[in-house]
Amino acid sequence: MGMRTFVVLIGILAVLAAAPAAMAGLRTSSGTVTVHTSSYGRILFDGRGFALYTFSHDPRGRSSCSGACATAWPPYLVKRAPRAGRGLNGSLLGSVRRADGTTQVTYAGRPLYYYVGDRKAGQVLCQGVSQFGGRWLVVRANGVPVR
Repeated sequence: MGMRTFVVLIGILAVLAAAPAAMAGLRTSSGTVTVHTSSYGRILFDGRGFALYTFSHDPRGRSSCSGACATAWPPYLVKRAPRAGRGLNGSLLGSVRRADGTTQVTYAGRPLYYYVGDRKAGQVLCQGVSQFGGRWLVVRANGVPVR
């Protein structure tokens, strides 16, 4: 168990070291949410094709991920209202104000996040991972997280 924890921590540190460059690209998002086919079925992606995740520890309509959590799992932030892309139920799309004053996209009331290790469009590298007190799950077009 100790060696496994050590290996996981080394992996997290490697990802966090790359976070500033990855997050710089994420800040330029268009605010569009779309649905694409993946190995988990039809799930949510941003307008550039990056997978969007939800955090099981978040209460509905509020983000509880900040600090180191938000470094590993950057919130999907927008400056204006998010837009529904192809295959998305626009009535489930919304936003929530974070504690720092930024606006985060929600779907079916769940705040959406990226995983900093997903480096190219279409990647889904951390489905079902338990970190920061909850599970990180991709989301189906109907708003239900994939378990």
